[in-house]
Amino acid sequence: MIRAIALPVTLLTSAMIALAADQSSNSEEPGEFDIEPPILKQNLSDELAATTGTPDGEVARWEKKMERATQSAAGAERLWKIGVLAKVEVEQRALKVIKYEAELASARVSQAKERLAEQELRVASGESTKQEVDVAKAALAQLVVAAEAAVAKRESAELESAEANLRRQQRLLKLGSAHKSDVINAEEKLAELKAPKN
Repeated sequence: MIRAIALPVTLLTSAMIALAADQSSNSEEPGEFDIEPPILKQNLSDELAATTGTPDGEVARWEKKMERATQSAAGAERLWKIGVLAKVEVEQRALKVIKYEAELASARVSQAKERLAEQELRVASGESTKQEVDVAKAALAQLVVAAEAAVAKRESAELESAEANLRRQQRLLKLGSAHKSDVINAEEKLAELKAPKN
């Protein structure tokens, strides 16, 4: 009887000693989270573009964001059909593309305004002609029209998304899968979007 108890106790003791020795030998080596990951090029270029603050940097940053969002949204419909993504995620990706289009158009307008100001300074100093300023003004007018159209498209898409979200939350509430507060939040968001802008 004593031998039957002594054998498991001996095995347990030797296992604990081996485990303690293993942990003490690993304490000198860095853990797997002690090493910082390397800085990736694409992350570094985003940070540099964001810190420049110039209209050209803003346009480049929004173009890059727009490209990524378009790529993300491109395959979303197929992923929804095979069951990988929810329909909400597909809608959000499409909305993000539309929002980035509006931001890109706005950045292009501010870039064109800066170029127009530079052209006017050149005309004042005699380095440029009045015709170049007229060309810059025409380009700015086209960009302003495009930006207004992009903003209108964004507002329309946000409104449609809020209406779809409200309908979704109401259906989920009827099924018992949502809370009344979710429906109230969706109604408030829709009312906020429908409110007249200042």
